[in-house]
Amino acid sequence: MKRTITELADGRQLIYFDEGGGAVRDAADQRVLDERQGHSEIRFDPTREEWVALASHRQTRTHLPPADQCPLCPSRDGQLTEVPSADYEVVVFENRFPSFASEMTEVGGVPGGHGLVSRQPGFGRCEVICFTPDHEASFSSLSPARARLVLDAWADRTAELSRLPGVEQVFCFENRGEEIGVTLHHPHGQIYAYPFVTPRSRQMLAAARRYRKRTFGNLFAAVLEAEQHAAVRVVRRTKHWTAFVPAAARWPLEVHLYPHRQVPDLPGLTDPERDDFCELYLDLLHRLDRLYDSPLPYIAAWHQAPVRTDSDLAYLHLELFSIRRAADKLKYLAGSESAMGVFINDVAPESVAAQLRDLEPGA
Repeated sequence: MKRTITELADGRQLIYFDEGGGAVRDAADQRVLDERQGHSEIRFDPTREEWVALASHRQTRTHLPPADQCPLCPSRDGQLTEVPSADYEVVVFENRFPSFASEMTEVGGVPGGHGLVSRQPGFGRCEVICFTPDHEASFSSLSPARARLVLDAWADRTAELSRLPGVEQVFCFENRGEEIGVTLHHPHGQIYAYPFVTPRSRQMLAAARRYRKRTFGNLFAAVLEAEQHAAVRVVRRTKHWTAFVPAAARWPLEVHLYPHRQVPDLPGLTDPERDDFCELYLDLLHRLDRLYDSPLPYIAAWHQAPVRTDSDLAYLHLELFSIRRAADKLKYLAGSESAMGVFINDVAPESVAAQLRDLEPGA
């Protein structure tokens, strides 16, 4: 893999990732851009013991532009974009409208505050990763080699962002489909470097810590072993990975992909594990798109260990879920889910797993 690092017109970093070493990525960003935005802050909610990010500048971010004005396509005559080159394989750059940013100013107390809510600069970093220059493509349409390049880029960025002072967790994810809330149709994902460990990770790691205290084992390894043994919710098992629908799935379509070896994060995967994941993941995406004979809106989220703690408890895995509960119906987070955090799933996990097993991609 070849990395080519350059800068955009406003100083944001851009990195090209190429499979071979022959690609030349020397095009300069010819745009005249306004000063970088990124004055976000985080406030601590004492009733939930969680940080909330406030980033009002994101209200002006690009929203569903026509294809010929896509900011993620390669630049061409008459249309200069976030990617100066006329072509690319995989590219990563700092988000122009970040939720967290490295260049932050100090903030004071919460306006009208009562001393219970602390306030800090929203330090961190948000990056965009484009999987392909083809605007009409999707992750599922990538070749195994291109999917492997994306995976290597995820691992590279996880390692690099983890070295930034103040970063506590790195999160790689993809949102697909307007139903999910996507504002750019070009196939892409995002990478967040948080200044704190996220609530979901803290909850999962606390459960893993209690499990280890009781059993001296790893909770995630135990879940994987139990699903493999039961088999009824396993969608597919390969040499290095297992894809299964969790027994207590929250979403109508939810699949988790676990490596068979406990690995804390993406950089820890071996070459065979990376190749095997790409083959399995592309197969799964094909099956999901065939379930309702239309592109599936989904979120794909990598769970990795925090930067500085609990690498012995964490277990790298990918969680993929969709709000689509039928061909013409969506699952909305209503009162119980949104207010109380209690999910009510209308679809049995075992039936979803059976449907996905029975689908043959391309059949």
